[in-house]
Amino acid sequence: MVDLSEQEQAALRLAMRAMAEVMGEIGWSTPLNALSEAQVLSLAEVAVGGFQEAMRASTPTTDLEVPF
Repeated sequence: MVDLSEQEQAALRLAMRAMAEVMGEIGWSTPLNALSEAQVLSLAEVAVGGFQEAMRASTPTTDLEVPF
């Protein structure tokens, strides 16, 4: 398991909210192995994009280094 920083944990929580929206559209009772390729790709895109966006938003704008 990866030892996540507090900043990364917060970013994951924000990304999960976006993933929950997609799962709400798909249907929470749908088994993961029943998802279509497009649905899985959508979940992955929302998860990665949400995490990156949250990390970017939590970084001071004066710091030009990417923290991840």
